[in-house]
Formats: sequence, structure tokens, C-alpha cells
Amino acid sequence: MSIKSIAQSAGLVALLFVIGCSKNDDGEEVVFDDTPYSLRTGDFPMPNLPGDNALTREGVQLGRMLFYEPMLSLNSSMSCASCHKQANAFTDTNRFSIGVHGLPGERQAMAVFNLAWNSNGFFWDGRAALLRDQSLMPIQDSLEMAETLDNVVAKLSASKKYRDQFVRAFDDEPINPTTISLALEQFMFSIVSVDSKYDRYERGEVALTESEERGRALFFAEYNPFFPEQSGADCAHCHSTRNFENDQFMNNGLNSDAQMADIGFEGTTGAASDRGKMKVTSLRNIEKTQPYMHDGRFQTLEEVIDHYNSGIQASSTLDVTLANTLQTGLMLTAQDKQDLVAFLKTLTDEELFTNEEYADPFN
Repeated sequence: MSIKSIAQSAGLVALLFVIGCSKNDDGEEVVFDDTPYSLRTGDFPMPNLPGDNALTREGVQLGRMLFYEPMLSLNSSMSCASCHKQANAFTDTNRFSIGVHGLPGERQAMAVFNLAWNSNGFFWDGRAALLRDQSLMPIQDSLEMAETLDNVVAKLSASKKYRDQFVRAFDDEPINPTTISLALEQFMFSIVSVDSKYDRYERGEVALTESEERGRALFFAEYNPFFPEQSGADCAHCHSTRNFENDQFMNNGLNSDAQMADIGFEGTTGAASDRGKMKVTSLRNIEKTQPYMHDGRFQTLEEVIDHYNSGIQASSTLDVTLANTLQTGLMLTAQDKQDLVAFLKTLTDEELFTNEEYADPFN
């Protein structure tokens, strides 16, 4: 290589170093690092993630820090993780989470995993189009963290730890609501659950027990009132795909029209035809995400199965497939119910609850 080429290469390296680095208040070099984050997908298809917020190791780490950061709340008493606990598949075992003012929320906290494969909005009513939009709403909600975004920015900007990490993740982009939301989005996209017993069964690595296998058959078999002995629980009508959900909002018969206090998806779309419809959630890790339904009315999987078996309430927006079962119910026996529960427990991914990549980075 010629002296001129060496000089040009050295100049380029120096230029890149200047672009990728800045000094913190202590005069230390803080390096911007856009090394891609390697998302585990297991046997899932590759997700269609936003093109303007690629997952990076430092971006995900910043989001992880923010997810566990109590400074995001009014009195630094709670964080996102306060209501989305790793030990419970990133949800809350309280029927309604308690906010900074000691008041309960209005709906049961949703589980935070496999959001990378979510394609129809966030929250039970889908009111947040993107995960980055969702991430800021609990911070500002008076029943939850009850803080202003201006105060959050000020608190984070006063912290050397966060000033440095924002540089590592976003280079010279300022600490603001947008970069906060992008970091939180990256971390939540990184939380995946792809290695349950059922996944290993699908790969031929393990066998199901007799009860689990009977439950699996019932789960995927359609309801058939004309041949009761062949009739199934028809769960896959709503809980399909690799993630055991269908990217839809549906009314699953919890309330009659007269009882329907929560209008659900109608509040987002404004359409009366969406009244009482809620997001169909994943059944993965369902064993660990009690209580169940948007209002947390059921404490056990047995109660959930009883609801679908014989507790469906008729209403004007009830899903048509569920409406078809009103006369006879699902006709499940006690053994059928036991087997369904056994199968649902095969969807539990034990690694999710202990994976250090998702754990509190401050402990």
C-alpha cells in the first residue's frame, strides 16, 4: 500500500472515530455502536419489524434499562416492570395493576413477549398503532405512572449513566420522547418466547403425555354439534398461528349488550360493530399469566374453559363461531377439560422467566 493510501485510510478511520464518539462530562469517550441485535426466532418466521428502528445491542440495552427505570414514574416508585414482571411472562398477577397514586387500572395488564410478531396495534383496544406509541402511554396515564414526558426527559438528561447510553444507542440524537420510545420498542421487541414443550414436540424432540395429546387434539378440532363424539373445543379458531393468536379483535361472549360496560375496540374505531371486541392474545405461557380476560375475571384455566364450554353470553357483536355454540355449548366432559389444561401448559416457556437478557439490569 502506498504512503498516500495509508494516509487516506488513517484519515478515514479518524473521521469515523470522530463521528462515532463523543465525550461525556468527565472527558471520557463514549462510542456510538450500531452493532445489530441478534433476535432469537426459534421456529417462528422472521418478524416484519419497523425499518426505521433496527434492533441494535446498545438500543436494546437502553430499552431494557428504561423498562426497569422507576424514574419514568411521577415519584420514582414504579417502572414498566412493576406491572410486567418477568416471572409472570411480563404481566401482572393482580387483577388490575396499582399505579403511583394507589389506584387500580381499568384493564388487566397484557403480557409483553413476542410483540415482534404483532401486526394489529397494541393494548386490548388497539389504540396504539406502533409499539413505540404504546410505550409512552403508561408513563403519562394518571392511573399508572402519572408522569409528564418533559419531566422524564429532564430526569434522564441529568443522569450520566443515561446520557452515555443514549450516545451508545443513538449517537448524537438527543434524549427526547422519540428516542425514549424507540429504545423501549427495541427492548420489548427483543423479548421472545419460542421454546416451550410444544415447540420441542413440533420439532420431534419430545413426546406429549396421553392427556396432553388428547388436549392437543381437542384444541385444534372444530366444534361439531351433529357428531358430539367428534366435536372439539375449536380453540384454534381464535388462537392459531405459531403464536397462538390471530391478529384480530373479537367479542368472546363475556357480557350481554346490557352488561357491556367496556366498549373495547369500538373506542378506537368508532364503529358500533366493534363494541366489546378485545385483542385476541397469545396463549403461550398462559399457565403463568393469570388472571384472565381484559377484566381479569377468571383466576384459573379451568374457569376460562368453563366459560367457553357453557358460559358464553349472547350479544350483538358476539363472534359468529362462538354464537354457533350457544345452544349446546362445547359439550366438553370433565376429562376433556383436564386434557385441555394439560395441553395449554405445554405452551409454557420456562426460559422466558429466567433469561438474563430480559432481567433487571440494575440487580
